[in-house]
Amino acid sequence: MSDTTLAKEKLAADFRAVMDDIDALMTATTQKADGEVKALRARIQDRLAGAKEKIADAQHEAVQRAKDAAAATDDYVHAKPWQAIGAAAAIGLALGVLIGRR
Repeated sequence: MSDTTLAKEKLAADFRAVMDDIDALMTATTQKADGEVKALRARIQDRLAGAKEKIADAQHEAVQRAKDAAAATDDYVHAKPWQAIGAAAAIGLALGVLIGRR
């Protein structure tokens, strides 16, 4: 599995845990003592803070990968302009043929 897939699965698990805690909080609010409600709220806040941090990290990683890909593409086009023009023309032709068939 890739790091991105693992990160997505971990993030989904974190959100499921938060949702479980919210359900427990809703149940505890109607049935439990005030101390247990405060403990559940603190746990929910901790998990939300962790999830927000992971989302920010994933966003930063995605932005960095996009910047790296753009830089690599720019370098390739500057190093091999005729190959880039040929590739773009081939892609344009293929798309034109596919659109023309509809």
